[in-house]
Amino acid sequence: MLRTQYLSTGCDRLAESLADGRPTLIIQDLDGVCMGLVGDPLRRQVDAAYLAACRRLRGHFFVLTNGEHIGRRGMNGIVERCLGGARQAAGRYLPGLAAGGVQWQDVDGAVSHPGVSDAEMRFLAGVPERARRFLTEFLGRPGHGLAPSQVATLVDAAVLDNRVSPTVNINVVFEALAGREGRYGELQRQLQAFMAALLDDAAGQGLKDAFFVHLAPNLGRDGDGERLAPSRDGMAGTTDFQFMLSGAIKEAGVLALLNRHFARCIGSPPLGADFSVRTAPRSMAGLLDLAESAFARRWMPRIVGVGDTVTSSWDADGRRTRGGSDRGFLHLVQELGRRFGTDNAVLFVDSSGGEVRRPGLKRDPHTGGIVAEGISDAEDPLRLNFVLPGGHRQYVDFLVGLAGRIGRVP
Repeated sequence: MLRTQYLSTGCDRLAESLADGRPTLIIQDLDGVCMGLVGDPLRRQVDAAYLAACRRLRGHFFVLTNGEHIGRRGMNGIVERCLGGARQAAGRYLPGLAAGGVQWQDVDGAVSHPGVSDAEMRFLAGVPERARRFLTEFLGRPGHGLAPSQVATLVDAAVLDNRVSPTVNINVVFEALAGREGRYGELQRQLQAFMAALLDDAAGQGLKDAFFVHLAPNLGRDGDGERLAPSRDGMAGTTDFQFMLSGAIKEAGVLALLNRHFARCIGSPPLGADFSVRTAPRSMAGLLDLAESAFARRWMPRIVGVGDTVTSSWDADGRRTRGGSDRGFLHLVQELGRRFGTDNAVLFVDSSGGEVRRPGLKRDPHTGGIVAEGISDAEDPLRLNFVLPGGHRQYVDFLVGLAGRIGRVP
């Protein structure tokens, strides 16, 4: 059984099992999974063979990302650059949910924002410019030793003007402040305070509880939200500070995608046409109970969840902390498999080979087995069934092979 595997590198066996004729649904993250992590998101590239595989897997495949489909840094632009323009990309866009689940797109690139109000959209529109001012002021301080032109370049790369998930990605700043970890750590803390101030401002405009701050990677959650992963030992820690709409969490997105999958299979969405992540339960138990009450067991597909951002480490007080922006949705995929008996699988792609430093898979020199230190642990409730040490290139090869077995050209 797939769910009994743990840190297995036998992805050929996984592909063979998925080609056994049973309905399969792949739910996949993007950055670090199908393309390498880079310091500047504008330099991301995707492989044409991957896009062809996704097309063949239509009906078996959705993306689920905290990034966005649209905008200057959106995935659609990457697809269009790969294929030679918007005309060539028609019908080949990646279907699924972005911005944590509040931005839906079909294969033709038609985008909508289920459950999002005009007032929320107006507030979000002003966040990027405020972030630019904050980061320009911080980086321009004399003690940082950065020329004005360098500051402008860093700010342009770091502030992502996403439509419904404006983000400050400080990978490029970590590189620019190499050897000055204390200054980078100060930026992490001040950026977290800046995001908290945005939440207070939104509340003052009648939008209390409309937004939250997502940190990636993170050290899990506490009563105040997601816990910052401080930089240490040469690792950047938290690099992405995303100002997101409440309810925009990937695990809720899994149910929204299943609702659409069922609508295609049986003709109507079991959770209703207006269901969105904004109205979904916030707890794992609530999501599982809703799924069990709404989705017919005989139509539930076997799900493969694919991600690359999962963490497990010790905090400064010696407590085990587990987090990562893919952890929630992968864990829900695992638990749905148990609840419905569909033998779901979790596939982890090692993205540590990119430009962003993070823990990676290693081989035990004595046993030859895979070690996932900093990623998972023996008591982790999330079991990484299959792992791809070769990163996104190995995953693309896996998906291309799988598409040849179970896919079709629409």
